[in-house]
Amino acid sequence: MEKKRGFLYARPQRKYGFHTTHSPNFLGLHQFVGSWPGSNYGEGVIIGMIDSGITPAHPSFDDEGMPPPPAKWKGKCELNGTLSCNNKLIGARNFASELPGPPVDDFGHGTHTASTSAGNFVSGANVFGQANGTASGIAPLAHLAIYKVGSLGSLLESDILAGMDAAIEDGVDVISLSIGGPSTPFYEDSIAIGAFSAIEKGIFVSCSAGNGGPDDSSLSNEAPWILTVGASTIDRKIKATAFVGYKEAYDGESLYQPKGSSKLLPLVYGGNDTIGAWCDDSGFLADVDVKGKVVLCEMGGDIGPVEQGQVVKDAGGAAMILMNDEIDGYFTIPLPHVLPATLVSHDAGVKIKAYINSSSTTPIAAISFGGTVIGDKNAPTVTSFSSRGPNSASPGILKPDIIGPGASILAAWPLSIDNYTNEKATFNMISGTSMSCPHLSGVAALIKSAHPDWSPAMIKSAIMTSSTQINLGNNPILDEQHLPADVFAIGAGHVNPPMALDPGLVYDISTDDYILYLCFLYTEQQVATIVHKKINCNGPKYTGVPEAQLNYPSFSVVLGYTGYIYSRTVTNVGEAESTYYARVESVPGVNVTVEPTVLSFTEVKQQSTYKVYFSRQEFTTNGSYVQGSIAWISTKHVVRIPISVKLVL
Repeated sequence: MEKKRGFLYARPQRKYGFHTTHSPNFLGLHQFVGSWPGSNYGEGVIIGMIDSGITPAHPSFDDEGMPPPPAKWKGKCELNGTLSCNNKLIGARNFASELPGPPVDDFGHGTHTASTSAGNFVSGANVFGQANGTASGIAPLAHLAIYKVGSLGSLLESDILAGMDAAIEDGVDVISLSIGGPSTPFYEDSIAIGAFSAIEKGIFVSCSAGNGGPDDSSLSNEAPWILTVGASTIDRKIKATAFVGYKEAYDGESLYQPKGSSKLLPLVYGGNDTIGAWCDDSGFLADVDVKGKVVLCEMGGDIGPVEQGQVVKDAGGAAMILMNDEIDGYFTIPLPHVLPATLVSHDAGVKIKAYINSSSTTPIAAISFGGTVIGDKNAPTVTSFSSRGPNSASPGILKPDIIGPGASILAAWPLSIDNYTNEKATFNMISGTSMSCPHLSGVAALIKSAHPDWSPAMIKSAIMTSSTQINLGNNPILDEQHLPADVFAIGAGHVNPPMALDPGLVYDISTDDYILYLCFLYTEQQVATIVHKKINCNGPKYTGVPEAQLNYPSFSVVLGYTGYIYSRTVTNVGEAESTYYARVESVPGVNVTVEPTVLSFTEVKQQSTYKVYFSRQEFTTNGSYVQGSIAWISTKHVVRIPISVKLVL
């Protein structure tokens, strides 16, 4: 192969993994009013879904009210027979080399993500009768182009890259990939390589951050030309409350919602302090009389939580309280249990266990089912599974970029999982950064529809600099332990679509800027593998620049006792006559100075550059990370970028 013309690089391929009724409203998108109609609902934009295929007959992909695809569209439809494309589903192709046939989804993942990004309006959507309402994607008038690249257990990077190449050639505007692998250098990362080709053509790329959280440095898709999306909760709960004793109540969740409440029954621990209470085999309950009782079980063991409930039920248990893992903390999800049950936080579980051990009389409990409840003031919180920074592949780029809804997201599904929905309008509620990614792909489509001349970097900047760091209770966003979430969990913050459509200032980045950055990181051969051409990194055009000098809408700085100066350039996309004032959020142990402190503009698209001086204060701890932010504030806009600083000797 090395002797063939055009050869750059070869290595063995890897296998990758796959990483709503209310979420649009939670994001401030409302039908007929405000930002949704203001952005044309994403009309005229094509979203390319690189995933497990599609369920074409699902009503989420009906083309009622859809205009025909743009004239630039060059894609194909490989559906046949009664399955066909339309003005919503304008293309569908199969690149899964191990799964021949039409690009139909036999997994569910691709159907769910496609409807989340750009599904049409479907009334009466629900799961087990819960979360009932009208489902739609974030960009309901955007077109969908489907590229099947695999399914569960079969997801090859060569197929992913083939799908991305086809999407670029076909003329999509946004590529959405809820797929990823472990952190790797960009020249060995097929998604990063394919994404670079996309942004060269002006195509925005949104990717899931991964489900490796809450471990540090667990990210996928870390390249700066990709929007890396973490996952957060929305303010909807499917409520099931555990009443313990005669005084305490602990809110949890369950998709199984029998009418009314269970009566007060004896409460037992489904194990012992030596082996725990995994409830993963009826043998574990052999020494515990559970018949007619409420059983406290712990998440974990060899089977899933629904199967744990089946074990309790088979042993004669009347109900189950499931105690969350310590690592998952307060993050819970509703599950389709087979008996009255609730999943409560780890903290609640510890208190319930203590009550069982300390009660002088027979412990008692009951479960009350509250159905769908909207308005959790702690939302959004970071999910426990959402992958965290720092960025291993490029420590000088802060990742993730953003968080968005990724917990208990209701969206289209190939088949019914309950008896509450009709045969065609089937939905499922699942969680993952796979769910948050298409939310952001939809937001990017809205911005692209409203601002068709914006580059991918401008769209990304608009999303990041307009994000919020505050929850519905007007407090800082929390993580799964209900501690303030740091920049390695939320990046710039939680997406705020209405603000992203009018960000005021943006940080643009050209292809050449990215090549300068790559020349700092890699050899010329490695850079050529990414950019598909030979580059002279020692020439006058492409002399490498440090990572922190890339015009990125965040800072990630490693700081010893030698100070650094970096610059950023902003482009005015707001009012022609406007003035912005700098505000620096204190970074503990670090002096951060901005010059100038005032930026004035007289024209739209006018650019202005500022410098940021970083220096170390005395008596600060080595090896620790500290954070802050810089915001440019006008009478109408707050344009904020986060700062992470690692303090070293």
